Amino acid sequence: MKKSLLLIMMLLLSLSLVLSGCGGSQPAAPAPAAPAETESGETPAADGDVIRIGVFEPMTGANAAGGALEVEGVELANELYPTVLGRPVEFVVVDNRSDVVEAANAASRLIERENVVAVIGSWGSGYSMAAGPIFEGAQVPAVAASATNPLVTQGNDYYFRVCFIDPFQGTVMANYAYNNLGARKAAIIREVSNDYAVGLASFFEAAFKELTGDADAIVEISDYQTGDQDFSSQLLNVSSKNPDVIFAPGNFTESALVISQAKTLGIEIPFIGGDTWETPEFIDIGQDAVEGVVFSTFFDADAPLTAETDVFLQAYRAKYNREPAAVTALGYDAYILILDAIERAGTTDGVALRDAIAATSGFPGAAGIITLNADGDAEKNAVIKTVQDGVFTYLDTVEPQ
Repeated sequence: MKKSLLLIMMLLLSLSLVLSGCGGSQPAAPAPAAPAETESGETPAADGDVIRIGVFEPMTGANAAGGALEVEGVELANELYPTVLGRPVEFVVVDNRSDVVEAANAASRLIERENVVAVIGSWGSGYSMAAGPIFEGAQVPAVAASATNPLVTQGNDYYFRVCFIDPFQGTVMANYAYNNLGARKAAIIREVSNDYAVGLASFFEAAFKELTGDADAIVEISDYQTGDQDFSSQLLNVSSKNPDVIFAPGNFTESALVISQAKTLGIEIPFIGGDTWETPEFIDIGQDAVEGVVFSTFFDADAPLTAETDVFLQAYRAKYNREPAAVTALGYDAYILILDAIERAGTTDGVALRDAIAATSGFPGAAGIITLNADGDAEKNAVIKTVQDGVFTYLDTVEPQ
């Protein structure tokens, strides 16, 4: 019996080999079902159709808190608007590590390894400036959320921004010092290793001198380096010149330490600054010492600007149960502006997308209407805030002249 069974099995195996060699086939697999259509009538995209947008931010290092705030805005926008041209959108975050050399490396990674069609970032003008030639060379457009130094976009046809620039911001704070504080003499304490701080300080200086009509209106300029902890020599030097106000542009950490140490030294001269101060860490570090400081920024939830402002605020509050920072609104705006440009271009081709971004006019963002000028800069209002009872508090809105 066993011998007969073995013989039958051998015959069956031989028959299957013959059929295979002669082109015989197994029953055909069922054809894949056609993809279902979306509510808009578009066919959902396969994985290979994903549109990738790079997010280029400091996620570690001295400026990590600022980068994280912008990423929050991009992430929220992606949740609300996850597709364009019927294709899913994926954002890829790379860490520029708060370093200009690493910024160039991160930019190259986005282009060469991640195959992104556009880039958002970076918090910190110097990092954007380091990456700019790489994006331009690859013909991949980049949109800065909060990089305010004019050199970010100057001479680079592939870099844009959704925020105002430092010549305007410096003028806004010079006007505040002159008109609201009655200041006629000012001192500057700046983070000299930070391109943003140096540029903003120079624009404040020029505007303040013009307002006062006094070439000697800036009585002292003192410098420090990123990462410094002791600012007593700069503060004592500045206070000895008896300025009416101190303009102190710099990163939120060092700026808060400067102001805190000034209070410890008994210096009661008012401090004013720029948009980098609007991070929770500035208040966490400065505590009571930063009460009453005044700074310029991009956006305030108490002054809604467009219908998209309401969409953004409702979604942000529901997700995070707190109020958003201005740069978070700008990160959100950079994302939805890129999607709008892709829609208008009808393609992700770099040149066509660049042209569509450059043509942006009257676009309703969360932080206001965005119209890009010939330099790729948004012409936007500035918001002035103070710290009151440990909270960033709206004071005023200033329109460009």
